[in-house]
Amino acid sequence: MNGSVHSMPTVVDIQLKRGPAGLGFNIVGGLDQQYVLNDSGIYVAKIKENGAAALDGRLQEGDKILAINGKRLENLSHSAAVELFRSAGEDVLLRVQQRPGHHQNGPVSSRPESEAPVSSFGLLLGLTVAAAAITVAVLCFRRFSVGLRKPT
Repeated sequence: MNGSVHSMPTVVDIQLKRGPAGLGFNIVGGLDQQYVLNDSGIYVAKIKENGAAALDGRLQEGDKILAINGKRLENLSHSAAVELFRSAGEDVLLRVQQRPGHHQNGPVSSRPESEAPVSSFGLLLGLTVAAAAITVAVLCFRRFSVGLRKPT
């Protein structure tokens, strides 16, 4: 089969229980706001941390949502799709076409769990602290070196 199994889209059903923050993900797409060229489908834009979808772990950013509680999401405007999600009730069944490369039974990343990626904010914070430390060191050195000069 030469790896052709991995290129076929995988369709799965995912049952979620609405939590305090809803289902825990944002969507994009629709007839009026196509996310993928020539495709009016509804896609997962963002998984919210600690939301129902994140805790379940199967829904991923980039997945295409085909139906919610048996109602197909084809040929709907973005706002009509949002309304279906809002009125879906507490227990929600999603039919999802997983994005290519997503493996339900394994980690999404090849990186070991012990090697967490550095966030942009964390990197920026680290660089800011380093710059501040260097500035303080330079100012202290100047004061110290000025005090060591011989009077003329």
